[in-house]
Amino acid sequence: MRIHIISAVLLCAASAGVVACQPTDSAKPSGSAPPAAGASVAPSKDSKQAGEKKSVPNFIGMGLQSAQDTAQKQGFYVLKSHDSMGRARMQVFDRDWKVCSQSVKAGTVAATTTQLDFGAVKLAETCPAHDQSAPSAAGGKMPNFTGKSVKAARQALDSGTSITVNDATGASRWVLMESNWQVCTQKPTAGAKLNGQPVTLGAVKYGEHCP
Repeated sequence: MRIHIISAVLLCAASAGVVACQPTDSAKPSGSAPPAAGASVAPSKDSKQAGEKKSVPNFIGMGLQSAQDTAQKQGFYVLKSHDSMGRARMQVFDRDWKVCSQSVKAGTVAATTTQLDFGAVKLAETCPAHDQSAPSAAGGKMPNFTGKSVKAARQALDSGTSITVNDATGASRWVLMESNWQVCTQKPTAGAKLNGQPVTLGAVKYGEHCP
């Protein structure tokens, strides 16, 4: 009998030890694991406090990537950029673009939650005197697309609009990269009321002259 009692006690102790070593669902690690290589790190809570204000740097003339890095070092994380030429090009490789304008004037003391919008052009291009505004059909009338990119014209029209784009030189080239083509002719004409009718555009590449 004594042997059975001792065995039972030892078995219970062993079982208790095993259970004690097993982590539970509510257990929390004592420390946080470091972020994986290449993982993005969210800005700290302090840097996103609405009450925190800092002076906005002068980004004009900087490379777009450098401007973004500088803004983030100052605590400004809400960033965007656009094509200063009004051609609706995407800034896919930020290092290929330079800053021409900024939405918040340099030296302005602003909350770090303020959005900074950079107007940019390609490195080899000259900044325009002013950002070129994108055409808009918000008034229900056909905009004047002359000189605007085919991509900007397409974005200005309703997404359901049927649009035909022709090579204005008559060479029958495919208009593949629409941001690299400028509108020479349009139908309907500028100012015409838009009621869902098809739109036809004649275009040439930038650097070419409209016939």
